[in-house]
Amino acid sequence: MMSWWTFVIAIQVILGSTYFLWTRRSKKYQDPLMTDQPIEWNPVPLVEYDVEVEEPPIMGKIDENVLNVGATSFLCFDKEETIVEDAITSLHKYGVGSCGPRGFYGTIDVHLELEERLAKFLEVEETCVYSYGFSTIASAIPAYAKKGDIIFADEAVWFAIQQGIEASRSTAHYFKHNDAKDLERLLSEAAQKKELNPKRRAFLIVEAIYFNTGEMCPLKQVVELARRFKLRIILDESLTIGVLGKHGRGITEHLKIPRDEIDLIVGSLEHSFATIGGFCAGTHFIVEHQRLSGLGYCFSASLPPMLTQAAISALDILEEKPEILRELDDNSRKLNRALAQLKHFTFRGDEASPIKHIYLKNSELTDRLKHSYLRGIADYCMKGGVAIAVAAYLRDAERNCPEPSIRLASSRKLNDESISMICRLLDEAHEHVTPKADLQAL
Repeated sequence: MMSWWTFVIAIQVILGSTYFLWTRRSKKYQDPLMTDQPIEWNPVPLVEYDVEVEEPPIMGKIDENVLNVGATSFLCFDKEETIVEDAITSLHKYGVGSCGPRGFYGTIDVHLELEERLAKFLEVEETCVYSYGFSTIASAIPAYAKKGDIIFADEAVWFAIQQGIEASRSTAHYFKHNDAKDLERLLSEAAQKKELNPKRRAFLIVEAIYFNTGEMCPLKQVVELARRFKLRIILDESLTIGVLGKHGRGITEHLKIPRDEIDLIVGSLEHSFATIGGFCAGTHFIVEHQRLSGLGYCFSASLPPMLTQAAISALDILEEKPEILRELDDNSRKLNRALAQLKHFTFRGDEASPIKHIYLKNSELTDRLKHSYLRGIADYCMKGGVAIAVAAYLRDAERNCPEPSIRLASSRKLNDESISMICRLLDEAHEHVTPKADLQAL
């Protein structure tokens, strides 16, 4: 028989459950978006004050009569008829895209052919091809360098390398641009502090020719320091493949440095080869690791077949006509000598480099006004028949953001007359154009 105490507890449980279910039912939530009643919404502005900014330049198709020294097609393969024809033939055969990453239905015979051809051309064991030049270097660094590792890099490396270093989460030390003595100082200090030891992987990252300065890396000194302090070298040869060396194999051929001194070579196909994509080159062990750990390789759709074929066709021409490299080298050196005579500008860039950066001379303007001034100069030159590019940077994201500049790209199509016209227009533009004074300094 139930005791009076058990009866009281049962009554309390029943009453409590009934109250809970009733209150829950009465407070049923109704989404205001699911009713017909209008709701008031006052969004918070993204920027709480008015900022006057310049409209970004809209670059349409450049007329055939305009000399384009803004594009980095150094060997002028973008207008090569045989390459265009081969790409169209590949388009009819394979279609537009590759339908997936390399490991997921995205590998086609032209990808394997390009990797084999690049390995043979660069005289390495193996290469792997990416679908985008920027993601190549940004993926290659974190594929090897991890948290707890240490990286030494030149302070002028371009944004893709900066992003790769950040993604690796490694400890990063930057040395002064092209200063081997400063690099040696950093390495010596790290060795004394036991930051360099056999249990910790260490990497050294440099560019063969720096995209932000146009200056060539003192690679022989860099290799010597890397071997003395036992660092692995990652070398970006984006601006030297198809540019330097007797056969266009890059700075290692140009300086006669054995390939096995470099642990990993990365490069872009978007300059000399006038297509898109990039590659990693090295030993079988190094490259095979990329196929498993390179994020851009594993998760991005592979290089479109027609653009892969374009790279193969460009490589065919480069191997058949190595004399075109001499034409590019001669024009780069001529452009260097001509830029040295400018009245209102200074410039940076190795004489063998196809990239030259032009800066305003003795200017006390803010960086924002300098950029405005250079934009006006570029517009003036465009009207005069020369297309030039103002170097663009993510000022809030770049490490050690470079000074505003005009970036000129040398090519095979330049001659004495066109080089003279470029310099004449630049000096004329400086005298006819003024920066927008109403732009506030940031």
